[in-house]
Amino acid sequence: MTEQNGPIALSMTKKLDDALQPERLEVINESHLHAGHQDSFDGSGETHFRIRLVSPIFAGMPRIARHRMINELLKDELSASVHALAIEPAAPGETVRW
Repeated sequence: MTEQNGPIALSMTKKLDDALQPERLEVINESHLHAGHQDSFDGSGETHFRIRLVSPIFAGMPRIARHRMINELLKDELSASVHALAIEPAAPGETVRW
């Protein structure tokens, strides 16, 4: 599930879906929440994201390894226009706050 269907969100969704075959996936554009944090940033575009992901691939994997895997999958977006990425990874059956 993608909250905003911009090209960066769609690219991230496809990469995560293809690689991790998630049971649940949300790529949420939170850029608007950061308007005014810098003088020149009005909150538009696709710069700040939150990823909520449940994948069986994460079973038994430490949290830091999950984050590293996602960061590696999205390295192109992170090195280009994505300024911030909040990651909430889980394996099936793990308790999530969302």
